[in-house]
Amino acid sequence: MRFNIVFIMRLIAFSGVVMLIGCNGITSRSADVSIENMGPAKIYQQGELELNKNKNNRAAEYFGEIERLYPYSEWAKRGLIMQAFAYHKDENYQLSRGAASRFVDFYPADDDVAYAYYLIGLSYYDQIDDVGRDQGVTRNALESFRVLFEQFPNSEYAEPAKLKFDLAFDHLASKEMEVGRYYLKDGYYSAAINRFRVVVEDFQTTTHTPEALHRLVEAYLSLGLTDQAQTAGAILSHNYEVSDWNESSYELLTNRGLSPSAKGSGWLARVHRQVIKGQWF
Repeated sequence: MRFNIVFIMRLIAFSGVVMLIGCNGITSRSADVSIENMGPAKIYQQGELELNKNKNNRAAEYFGEIERLYPYSEWAKRGLIMQAFAYHKDENYQLSRGAASRFVDFYPADDDVAYAYYLIGLSYYDQIDDVGRDQGVTRNALESFRVLFEQFPNSEYAEPAKLKFDLAFDHLASKEMEVGRYYLKDGYYSAAINRFRVVVEDFQTTTHTPEALHRLVEAYLSLGLTDQAQTAGAILSHNYEVSDWNESSYELLTNRGLSPSAKGSGWLARVHRQVIKGQWF
């Protein structure tokens, strides 16, 4: 008889576990209630509890259930942006970006749209690796952050987005410099010049511009193109007179009887004219 009671108790316990599974495997563990029988506020609260326990993926699932069970409700809107946050906290950047993008599409006039764009940008930004890898995510981060601080300049997320934009922008310039140095070292001077030109023309506000100009002096001198080398030196001298890169370029030029001065009519001469007129940067 004792065996039968124990068996029945175990069976009841097992049945309770099965009931906990609910729809899509999510229920309120504390109340043993199927999520389909919970109101949106209760599901939202449960998601917050999971977040507080650092169970971010499970929290995201709860917030997602609000959208499924109570679409078009105010709770669904709140749950969607929280789902994007929870997935990002879980480092599931693709799902975070998907939830944030849906929020932008469904609620374009909501006050949290700026935050949604910020999460989209972060979903790319936090995946930026070392400069040796493909920089597609960096460009995507730049695009998302730009939308944020241009369309929502008064948002509390505009300044953080600008800061991360500048860092990501500098990161792209760093990539160009790395490749350019590689070509320069191996004697592929034309290929190196193309990379350094990108930095000078497209990333002129970054910290890499002085070095790029110096490397142009090196590359052009190696090709015997002294006019271009002197013009690059002139730009460097005008804008970065006290930099170590300027001193190195000046030494390279003077050792060959040359000086930093604008010569010719190529792309560097155009940049030099812009520098003199204050139109560069």
